[in-house]
Amino acid sequence: MPETPAPGHSADAETDPFLPPDPERARAGRAPSALFRIAERHAATEEQRRRQTNPMLPAPHEAVRLVAFLLSGAARPEEGEPEVDKADITAALTLLPLVRGELDELETGLLQMARGRGMTWQEIAFGLGLGTQQAARQRYERLASRTAREEAP
Repeated sequence: MPETPAPGHSADAETDPFLPPDPERARAGRAPSALFRIAERHAATEEQRRRQTNPMLPAPHEAVRLVAFLLSGAARPEEGEPEVDKADITAALTLLPLVRGELDELETGLLQMARGRGMTWQEIAFGLGLGTQQAARQRYERLASRTAREEAP
């Protein structure tokens, strides 16, 4: 007879047919496929990838990512490029609220456009890894409220 999980512990929803799936886990499992799909369909060429960047200056999220990559060793500095110093780290930290705000605005706009294209809140919840349409609506309302406050003078 299979063991029943102890109170406070849950069986794996993937192996137990009587447990509902974990929406966030399912979303995380789709993430690599989502990235490859968009890259294949909309960023397959260098020209397509460049259309979202400023050739003269990195976007705030790119600058923060670059500093983090250089610090972690995920990216190597080019010959003659100065090492990341405390001022670079401070600059990246300074940009984080801007990056977070831009991401909130991007998500709000994407949710509005999804609704405008006829997607249901349940479909949106699935994409976000949320369990219910109510959770997706509430997320949108929080984001819309937060971005409206940030835009106010």
